Amino acid sequence: MLRTELLAIEVEIGMPTKGRMFAGCTVALVTPFDGPKVDEPALKRLVEWQLAQGTPILSPVGTTGEAPTLSHDEHERVIATVIETAAGKARVMPGTGSNSTSEAIRLTKFAARAGATGALLVAPYYNRPNQEGLYRHFAAIAEAVDIPLVLYNIPGRTGRNVEPETMERLCKIGPIVAVKEAAGSLDQVSEILERTDLTVLSGDDSLTLPMLSVGAEGVVSVAANLVPREVMGMIEAYQAGRVQQATDFHRRLFPLCRDLLSLAPNPIPLKTAMALLGRGNGELRLPLCPLDEPARETLRRRLVHFGLLTTSR
Repeated sequence: MLRTELLAIEVEIGMPTKGRMFAGCTVALVTPFDGPKVDEPALKRLVEWQLAQGTPILSPVGTTGEAPTLSHDEHERVIATVIETAAGKARVMPGTGSNSTSEAIRLTKFAARAGATGALLVAPYYNRPNQEGLYRHFAAIAEAVDIPLVLYNIPGRTGRNVEPETMERLCKIGPIVAVKEAAGSLDQVSEILERTDLTVLSGDDSLTLPMLSVGAEGVVSVAANLVPREVMGMIEAYQAGRVQQATDFHRRLFPLCRDLLSLAPNPIPLKTAMALLGRGNGELRLPLCPLDEPARETLRRRLVHFGLLTTSR
C-alpha cells in the first residue's frame, strides 16, 4: 500500500502518524543579544509575536539561534524562556544536538524537564563520524530520553550526510519520529520516505514546496521569523489541494528566502532584516559579523519589494 494511502487511512480513523505533531510550519527562532548577554525580554517579545501570528511550533537554539556561541547556561535559559513564554500555546522543539553525544544527552534531558514538546538533534559536526557512528550517536540519545526526537541532517554544515539507510535503522527507535532534511536533494527526500515512516520537514525554505510535492509535511523555517503567515499559507494551500495558490506563495517567497540564505551565512541576513523592520537590534556574536553595505542594500530592496518595508523607512 502506498504511504499516502496509509496516511489517509490514519487520518480518517483519527490515528496520527508518530511524527505528525511536527508537521506544518516551525519557526527557527533567532536569539537576540544585548551586548554580551542574551536579551531575554526581546526573546519573549519574539515568542509573543509568533504566537500572535498563529505559529504552531517554535524551534529555538538551532543554527538560526546561534547555538554554537551560547554558553551551556545560556542555551538552557533560552530553552526555558521560550517554553515559559509559549505557555502551551505553541509546541517547542529546541535544538539540543552536539558533536559530543554526552552533551547532546544532557541538553535533551534538560529540554524534557523544562517541558519541551520534542528536541531537534543536528548530526555531529567537525568530528565527522561514519554512518555507524551517526547511528550510535542518535541511538544513545534516544535511549536516554523519552520525548520525541527530530533528526537534523545538514551536511553542508556538519560535513557528513545521514544516509537514508541510517535513517531507516534509526526510525525503528521509538522516540525518533521525524527528520529536518537539508541535504538539498529531492531524491534523498524520496528515498527517506520510501524507507521510513519518519515525518520529513524541509530544512531549506526555498525547497519547501518541492519537498511537499514528494511527501514532506512541513518546514523548519528561517523566513517565518519575518513572514510566518505566508509560510503557513503555502503549506496549508498545498495540503488542501490548492496547488496553484501554493505555487503563487512559493514564487512570492522564493526571492526573499534566497536572499536570507545567500547574502551571508544564516542568521546574518535575517537579523539584519529584523533590525530594518524594527524587530531587533541585529546584534550577532562573533565569529558572525554584520552584512556589508551593498548586501544590506540588496536586502533592504528585497524587503521593500515584498511589501514589508516602505522606501522611506
